Amino acid sequence: MGVSRIFSYGGKTVWMLISGFIIAAILSVMLLTKTAELRYQRDVTRMVYSDNLGVLNEVKSKLGLTGDSLKSLMSQTAAEATDQPYIVVSMADHRLWYKQGKQILFDAPVATGSGKELVGGAAGQWRFETPRGRLTVKGKDEDPAWVPPDWHYVEQAHKKGLGIVHLDPGERIPMGDGGVLTTQNGEVVKRYNNGTTVSLGGGVEGKEIVVNGNIVVPPYGTTARRYMGVLGTRRLELGDGYGIHGTDHPESIGQSVSHGCVRMRNEDIERLYPMVAVGTPVYIY
Repeated sequence: MGVSRIFSYGGKTVWMLISGFIIAAILSVMLLTKTAELRYQRDVTRMVYSDNLGVLNEVKSKLGLTGDSLKSLMSQTAAEATDQPYIVVSMADHRLWYKQGKQILFDAPVATGSGKELVGGAAGQWRFETPRGRLTVKGKDEDPAWVPPDWHYVEQAHKKGLGIVHLDPGERIPMGDGGVLTTQNGEVVKRYNNGTTVSLGGGVEGKEIVVNGNIVVPPYGTTARRYMGVLGTRRLELGDGYGIHGTDHPESIGQSVSHGCVRMRNEDIERLYPMVAVGTPVYIY
């Protein structure tokens, strides 16, 4: 009887309130569904073209999403849709895949950035991480030379308990035996009192020039700042000093030990190198 009176005296108002609650509930469900879809798309993007369908399925099940558009997201990436070859690097798995669509054309183990930090005082501070995200092959080199950044000399000085001194072009650094260290015709040379000079040749990792208890940082453009063999036999340039290349330390493959580049065994990079064109997308995660 009480309920009948409520609907008889204020029925219109009551029905409007009930309708308002129903509409609000529907809008809330729609908003939550849309938010879940956006989160799912974000997580799919984070998988950057991997074949880790187990992780994707786990994300999907947690969000309770089964729409056709989401199935499409899982089954096809942008690169797959255009059938464009691309490279995927998993830092967690220490592995590289070269793919076209869903087909794996080549795969191999790799080494990636250590994540360690090097503090060089006034010289700077560096963190050795492999960049994540979408990159592009910008160039290709056979028998590439490595031109070490300043951090290499700082790192070597720390290992050996030595200081650091920079040699500028044309500058002379006195040596203990009466000679001087200087540059000449693109080389770092030792000049003796009698005027004769001796080239100190190209750079060798672990055998940097040491003068008066300091490791010498040679000028860019000199042979002493070019190290052959460190990057192996091939390199795919990714820009900003990063690359996918071979190594003179094959025992490091499968570990997080590099200064940011992706290392491969020389025999693996030599197989991958001719397959990959400049402009190929590279997805690192």
